[in-house]
Amino acid sequence: MTRIERESRRPWRGAVRFAMAGLLIAGTGSAFGCLSRPIAENKPRSTSTIVERLTQSSVDKIDLLLAIDNSGSMADKQAILATAIPDLVQGLVNPRCIHKDGTMATTVASPNTPCPQDYKREFEPVKDIHIGIISSSLGGHGSGACQGTTSASNVDMAHLLARRSETSTTNDIPTYLNLGFLAWDPDQKLDGEPNQPDPNDGEADITADSNADLNDTSLVKQLTDMVKGTGQTGCGFEAQLESVYRFLVDPEPYETIGIDADENIVVTGEDAVVKKQRADFMRPSSLLAIIMLTDENDCSIREEGKNYLVAETGPGFRLWRPRAECATDPGNKCCRSCSQRQEGCPKDDACTGPDGNAARLTPAEDPVNSRCWDQKRRFGFDFLYPIDRYRRAFTEAQIPNRKGELVPNPIFSDPNPDDLDSNVRDPGLVFFAGIVGVPWQDIARQNAQGQPDLLNGLNQDGEPVGGFKNSDELSAPVGGAASAWELILGDPAKYQAPKDPFMVESMKPRSGTNPITNDTIVGPQEAGWNTINGREYTIPEGSTGDLQYACIFDLPQDAVKTCDGQAQSCDCRAVGGQATDNPLCRPEAGNDQEDPEPRSTTQIKAKAYPGLRELQLIRELGPQGIVGSVCPRQLNNDGAADYGYRPAIGAIIDRLKTVLGGQCLPRTLTPHDNQQVSCLILEARNSQGQCNCADERMPGRLEVTGEHKPAKDEVLSLDIAKASGWDCVCEIQQLEGMNEGEPAYECRTNVGDNVESGGQPVHGWCYVDPSIRLGDAAIVADCPSTEQRKIRFTGKGEAQQGATLFITCSGE
Repeated sequence: MTRIERESRRPWRGAVRFAMAGLLIAGTGSAFGCLSRPIAENKPRSTSTIVERLTQSSVDKIDLLLAIDNSGSMADKQAILATAIPDLVQGLVNPRCIHKDGTMATTVASPNTPCPQDYKREFEPVKDIHIGIISSSLGGHGSGACQGTTSASNVDMAHLLARRSETSTTNDIPTYLNLGFLAWDPDQKLDGEPNQPDPNDGEADITADSNADLNDTSLVKQLTDMVKGTGQTGCGFEAQLESVYRFLVDPEPYETIGIDADENIVVTGEDAVVKKQRADFMRPSSLLAIIMLTDENDCSIREEGKNYLVAETGPGFRLWRPRAECATDPGNKCCRSCSQRQEGCPKDDACTGPDGNAARLTPAEDPVNSRCWDQKRRFGFDFLYPIDRYRRAFTEAQIPNRKGELVPNPIFSDPNPDDLDSNVRDPGLVFFAGIVGVPWQDIARQNAQGQPDLLNGLNQDGEPVGGFKNSDELSAPVGGAASAWELILGDPAKYQAPKDPFMVESMKPRSGTNPITNDTIVGPQEAGWNTINGREYTIPEGSTGDLQYACIFDLPQDAVKTCDGQAQSCDCRAVGGQATDNPLCRPEAGNDQEDPEPRSTTQIKAKAYPGLRELQLIRELGPQGIVGSVCPRQLNNDGAADYGYRPAIGAIIDRLKTVLGGQCLPRTLTPHDNQQVSCLILEARNSQGQCNCADERMPGRLEVTGEHKPAKDEVLSLDIAKASGWDCVCEIQQLEGMNEGEPAYECRTNVGDNVESGGQPVHGWCYVDPSIRLGDAAIVADCPSTEQRKIRFTGKGEAQQGATLFITCSGE
């Protein structure tokens, strides 16, 4: 834990002058926007002033990337996600109206429809959203697998997808200016002239076409079709994380990949399509949200050296045997592949094959479709990119290029310094959500009886809100473990398996009991059934391989399928003329579900495998990570809050609205007798050499002088200041006045959008805390129950477009 993180948990018991040293101001990302980790390495400084980024309430745009697994068995999950699209879209573009007492909520027709009297939006409707889709398929990473001649979907290469069908070779769904993504623009302002429909404007209709824009489409319908069109004929070596990296981050996404004379991977050129699509899609001042949907563990193969060999599936090819140390301690320095140099390790006779060469694994030990799990133990070598590659991508200002040189991270850069959008985002505005393979019971909030309950589970404040746990809740003890992460992830760095046996990757049948539900794993030959994955099954020797399931769920009736003949992506095909005992298959006539006898070739359930690498990244991202289960609790779409992926979408909306909904604070500030607090708020921006803190067009700002100058100097010394080209730092004025009609009083008590004093607009900020009788409770009604206080900006005191806010306070 960093010093910032430690001190941010301390209550502020008093307030003193700004000049006092050693004071920390910020809380978590849901409050002041404090970074859970810096975007660049902290360099020692002699200053005693500490400033923190304040997440702007003026964030008015979102870039939303859906990263969808398009390998076999994903069509059923894509269909469920498609039904959740209205929840996702409506939750962002047309947020609920909350009653001023915080107990009731309602919805209105459109984002431009005002809330009823005594109601206020959870957060301001987001009227500028880019929405794009990429798949998990990056081809064979240099191997002979996943060729485009087999399926065009094998080599999507992180290009934006807007196709009606997986068989489409081009994007055939209309997108914004044919750029490959959708643009939500209800005010029709993207062409520069608001409220005047123009061919260059985006989509203005949510669910049904109207005359609000010049097209004949709607956002929900277009996005639903795009999700379904992603398909399931993509590469089986799913590069879920690397696809996201390639699209958003990679400074040099390669154009071609091949093998040189020394049989090593060589990449050449740069993919101009990816770089152009990235530049069009991602704005530097937007909130960036990535939502990943997958039912398998990530298999992002390192595109260097001979790592492509893990994807070679040619006849008879098998990987090399690992040394004996790997079976008991994959972290041992001698845990290596038998094909590697063995210096410094004792001789391992099993490493030499009958032909005198390095011994290889048997087909039973190395089925070609099961190469992307527990690699160090099974092969003595990890062929995948480390998770830290992706943590850095979402948190650090600089990343390595192909040569290992540090270069600007596109996520935290300004691709066009000449436009008016000169802000550079930080990790407080980057969110990664994974709807992945994990039992929903393991991550659901629990009711008063300790049972997983997506409808009435208690949050950390004891409120029966249901849904999935947030970052703080996942880090709390549960089920006899130190945290939910220990249950579902274990400790990958120490090669320690999850404590929930359903999350252990294995080809062989497992044993054990879920620590939360007490569901026991049922062996293939045992009668019985559990509510998480049904039962283990017998993976036939000589097959291309499979793993036991983390969880399963019922297919909708119209998705039930027969696996006879050449049916693709079907898990109930007979093997060698013998029916399978797979729990996804319908029992034979006369058998009940709990019967261990072989089943029919009709598939009635869907599966998911442990999504350990995705979960590892989510854990690493802390408050910026969100987890949901790809195995829904139920699929009866009657409006229930636990239907399909509604709980996952709800968790995503809940997390994003903490940024979009204003500055709710996790702790109380102590005001002075004049009701002001000892905090200084600074606005930093690139003014293109036109800095003027006294500009009458932007009232509510002051020059930074005297004892406040150290805070200004600290802001300008930050790496992000250099990257953003900030040349202007102004103080946003804290409002004054304790009596009715005075600016600060009106800021704290006027719940409307237009705050006035003496008939004139009020520009600046005030501290609102009804718990100490400082302001109207309606102003903080959208805040969590433990954060019912906020910094409120009014009028032109809001951050300017492209500006960044910082706060420093003093106190104990």
